[in-house]
Amino acid sequence: MPKQHRASKVVWQSFAWPLAVQFALSAGIAAATPPMMKDAATHEQLALQLRKCQQEDPMDRLPHSRAEPPPKQAQDLLSQSDVLCFGGIATLVPKHAVLLLPKSMANRSKFTTGSTLMSWAEFYAKNRGWITTVEVTNEQAAGTQPLDAEVSHRLKDSIQVVVATYHGGPISVLSPKASAPAPSDPTEPSPSKH
Repeated sequence: MPKQHRASKVVWQSFAWPLAVQFALSAGIAAATPPMMKDAATHEQLALQLRKCQQEDPMDRLPHSRAEPPPKQAQDLLSQSDVLCFGGIATLVPKHAVLLLPKSMANRSKFTTGSTLMSWAEFYAKNRGWITTVEVTNEQAAGTQPLDAEVSHRLKDSIQVVVATYHGGPISVLSPKASAPAPSDPTEPSPSKH
């Protein structure tokens, strides 16, 4: 076989290899270089670095505050929750999550002694017959947007307890904030006082 033909065959075989194999080979060659060895830091070097860091700490230069910390408010879970209880089981939902509690079911908002406390998901699964949910947006829960008209209409006609949910979990719904007065049109003449 002529030399030129053998050389072209070798070149063709090198291109026939998958690209991944070529990269793996080049990475293996690069990884074969020995790592650089360094001496471990001595105790004296570490102590010197610690002293430098302590001297340069900007927090040490600030004056200490003489103000008293604000008193912590008690975080009582029951004072921040509403109770739903029926059939010996109960659950807690955030305050203002119950959008509608019909008078006929008012007794279901009180904890009955001896009831077992369970999660919302379990309680709702066992009591779907008298509880319905309304999915609200984050803006509606914050009170920046009112509830949809269809939801408000549904609340008026409901005979079930209605609980506001966000992604399936109960959430407080603040009352819609009063809208700010619209800015007056600068082209209109302002009424004068007489």
